[in-house]
Amino acid sequence: MDPIVLLGNIWDNTVGGAWDDLEPFRTQYFDIPQVWDYRHDLLDGFWKTILLTMISGVLALAWGLVLAFLRQLPGKAAAPIRGLTIGYIDVFRGIPVILIMLLVSGSLGAFAVEGFLPRDLGIPRWFGLPDPFWYGVIALTITYGAYMAEVYRAGIEAVPSGQMEAARSLGMSHSQAMRQVIVPQAVNKVVPPLLNDIIALMKDTSLVLVLGYTELTQVGRDAQAETFNSSVLVGAGILYLLATIPLARLVDRLIARQQKRTTRGGGGATASPLDVGHAGSIGGRAGT
Repeated sequence: MDPIVLLGNIWDNTVGGAWDDLEPFRTQYFDIPQVWDYRHDLLDGFWKTILLTMISGVLALAWGLVLAFLRQLPGKAAAPIRGLTIGYIDVFRGIPVILIMLLVSGSLGAFAVEGFLPRDLGIPRWFGLPDPFWYGVIALTITYGAYMAEVYRAGIEAVPSGQMEAARSLGMSHSQAMRQVIVPQAVNKVVPPLLNDIIALMKDTSLVLVLGYTELTQVGRDAQAETFNSSVLVGAGILYLLATIPLARLVDRLIARQQKRTTRGGGGATASPLDVGHAGSIGGRAGT
């Protein structure tokens, strides 16, 4: 028998036959021409997702740091503040993000209609972006701020207690020592877990679709509803992967670098306030 014919028969009876049998699966999830038809919608939705992630991520990082700082306030006078902060963190870590989004969107809009809040606050349309976008940002910020506060707290508690004692011995107040000595070291220790939270936040931006905002996942759902085909939804998933996988690999590299520093330096030595002088501060700010 002709070798080419033999190879053709083998292909038809193995891989080729299986490939043909999978045609319904291929056309349902990997219809490339259909994905191409929706390419502009996908890219527009992807940009909206990135914008949601960037704004919510920056605000959540800042809010989480504020919460961590409040939780570390010393003394009996600050006990109510610490208690309220712990309660806030526990509540917003325990409630699903989608429920927070629904509460935020429903309550702020109602407060604005009733005159309890200014309309610009209750129905925000800042910088030309619609109110569902900002409701999503608010919900993601107050929720992920609680998660990031715990990450910051772990970093703060990982800084040797002698750092605070040395800073206080130089005449710094507790807040000065936290800002200039403890927090910079703590943040450096927790960059990888913070990036992990950013990855999770990016995936949770898809929940904004319940508010009627057409981000990346909603584009895929609309296409699926119109065509009864899931290829565009799969395309949306691939775009998520293009954003999250590089971040995940960056986290791995940062963790490996920290482990290497720990191995070489006996735990990754950090600068002491005694080394930078009474008027100086960590991070080369002395004299600025």
